[in-house]
Amino acid sequence: MKVLVAGGAGFIGSHLMDCLLKEGHQVICIDNFFIGTKKNIEHLQNHDHFTFYERDLANLDAIDPIFESEGSIEYVYHLAANSDIQASAKNPAIEYHNTYSTTFVLLECMRRYNVKKMFFASTSAVYGEKMGISVAENTPDLMPVSYYGGCKLGSEALISSYAYMNDMKVLIFRFPNVIGPRLTHGVIFDFVKRLRQDPSHLRILGDGTQSKPYIYVQDLVDAIIKFKDVKDVGILLYNVGVEGQTSVTRIADIICEKMGLSKIPYDYTGGRGGWKGDVPKFQYDLTKIHNAGWYASWNSDQAVEQTVEEVLKCRQ
Repeated sequence: MKVLVAGGAGFIGSHLMDCLLKEGHQVICIDNFFIGTKKNIEHLQNHDHFTFYERDLANLDAIDPIFESEGSIEYVYHLAANSDIQASAKNPAIEYHNTYSTTFVLLECMRRYNVKKMFFASTSAVYGEKMGISVAENTPDLMPVSYYGGCKLGSEALISSYAYMNDMKVLIFRFPNVIGPRLTHGVIFDFVKRLRQDPSHLRILGDGTQSKPYIYVQDLVDAIIKFKDVKDVGILLYNVGVEGQTSVTRIADIICEKMGLSKIPYDYTGGRGGWKGDVPKFQYDLTKIHNAGWYASWNSDQAVEQTVEEVLKCRQ
């Protein structure tokens, strides 16, 4: 197929494109490098089936001509978003522009050019803070507490309406923290950077008990590929996650151990969450996707340990 990957220069998108190209698809990537990097896609620049456009995906006038000129796009993978929740906490417009508006522009282009298949990367943040409840796809009262979660939930609603009105087939994954090679931000990235700059202590936001599931990026990409062919018009929705959770303090311990740093004092800022909009504890109900035959290869702690090793191989 000829496929379009929105946000393909990002952490997840670049891994997905690697897999799609290996399957023999023709891949069109659009990114503005707000979160993604040129380094993530430099190995694809000379690939015969890869085309890159540096464009703002929130600008309809910039994206429409790509759909027109490329023609015959069969599938849109929408991974364009602001994934740095702390950044949008200070400036909500970042989220509106990069997460919600990109969704409208892509859907409108799909409508105009009769593209019927889409994957949308949603998030556990749409559930809000459920105080330790194991949340399933049909959990009621979705009340996001971050601008990121709000714009992702709004995007899901927009996709639902476009899917109904235009007979689209859409796969939506709600996934937790994704980690692995090419990571550009997040707790592992930040801790390693801080300890390289000053190994005498480690500043940790919150009280360190924040605990969440961390999924390895290749596990997520494998799930996207496995479920991408939605049979019926409408939305197929899955929670995608892993067994177990990993606390912030446990992540700090793993990093210090692998960096050979012992008895490093941790300076906690205090509070249940690391910042306003942070959900301190989160747990998925994965019954639906497990019943469909998919399980992650790595549990949360294993994903963290492997990612730490990969981050430490790279100089920042």
